[in-house]
Amino acid sequence: MAFSDIPDRVEIKKAIFSTLAANGMRDGVHVRLTLSRGKKVTSGMSPAFNQYGPTLIVLAEWKLPVYDNAKGIKLTTASTRRNPPQCVDSKIHHANLINNILAKIEGNSAGTADAIMLDVDGFVAETNATNLFMIKRGRVLTPAADYCTPGITRGTIMQLAMSTGLLIRERRLSLAEFYSADEVFATGTMGEITPVIEIDGRVIHDGKVGKFTQQLRAAFKKLTETEGTALPF
Repeated sequence: MAFSDIPDRVEIKKAIFSTLAANGMRDGVHVRLTLSRGKKVTSGMSPAFNQYGPTLIVLAEWKLPVYDNAKGIKLTTASTRRNPPQCVDSKIHHANLINNILAKIEGNSAGTADAIMLDVDGFVAETNATNLFMIKRGRVLTPAADYCTPGITRGTIMQLAMSTGLLIRERRLSLAEFYSADEVFATGTMGEITPVIEIDGRVIHDGKVGKFTQQLRAAFKKLTETEGTALPF
């Protein structure tokens, strides 16, 4: 498979727009992109056998919000740890998510929206599906992207925080710091900015959506309404 075979941004946008147009989709739609290595000429693990690829899969579906962003969500801490970069680098957005699925099962069993995953040293990495932020004394803190996916929404929120004058820092964060935070919220494609009101049965601050979370949500909403590429149909 040659590097030139990989679709560029123009081709990917065209594929997305064609899929949305064919299904009459404009709002309330979630799109997942998967790029495979393509068809193999024989069985085996070597990428050299993938000589008929790659294949771009555009999966668009009608999807309601997955979290309660008005009231906030509850989280539990999973025993399943986030993959260390020595095993599967979290900066690669891959489809090998068995660890995250196992953590999600723990969250389901606990009756919470999702589960927090710790790194191999016991620090907070992310949830099974979203990135995490906390606010303490007006400062925004988020786990360094060594054991978590550096999400697009995560990056956007970090830029918005800085543009609104908030101090932001990436570093290792313990569960105890999240327990004692003034505000906690999760970020992701489907939830955007989701307030976290309880972790492991401990209420975060007063159990209500905090003012800084509301401020960032308003800024994010304004950004998504004014930026991006308009649908050509």
